[in-house]
Amino acid sequence: MDALTINFAPVLQITDEQFFQLCQINELIRFERNADGTLLLMPLVGGLTSNRNANLTAQLGVWNRDQSIGIAFGSSVGFILPNGAVRSPDASWLKRDRWDSLTQEQKEKFPPVCPDFVVELRFDTDCLIRLQNKMQEYGNNGARLGWLIDLETRQVEIYRSGRDVELLQSPTSLSGEDILSGFVLNFEDIW
Repeated sequence: MDALTINFAPVLQITDEQFFQLCQINELIRFERNADGTLLLMPLVGGLTSNRNANLTAQLGVWNRDQSIGIAFGSSVGFILPNGAVRSPDASWLKRDRWDSLTQEQKEKFPPVCPDFVVELRFDTDCLIRLQNKMQEYGNNGARLGWLIDLETRQVEIYRSGRDVELLQSPTSLSGEDILSGFVLNFEDIW
């Protein structure tokens, strides 16, 4: 089952603070908010899917710990993008100076910033077009590098700022390029 969209806009405008509280109160529901204010409710994932996501996040986190040039995030953070959408990538990374420019309150809630690097994992129930649009949205809001990893077809779409999307078939590894210098994602535990 893909995401369910709910439109409260005709009767209710939800502020950033109200959306944050809604997510806290309903902690077992995965929410995102579109730029137009509609809400997306996404189903919880199964064990295998969660394990793949954990392996991806672990690799990014271990690399980042050794580099300390940025902050790595797992799939449960929400970022308020410049266009007003609130997105929760499966894994993401933000340069340390951009993180340090946020207030403590902004860090504790949904940071009002677009990550420099984002990863979305596509599972068999996810709508490819919705995820491709999401990747474009990240790029339009400041992400410099993004990977859309399709676990069913073993394809990776690479999104780079100002460039066409590159498609790779069954890579064994993927470089973080100059955005995440020295980071290499090993797909052994992802596929």
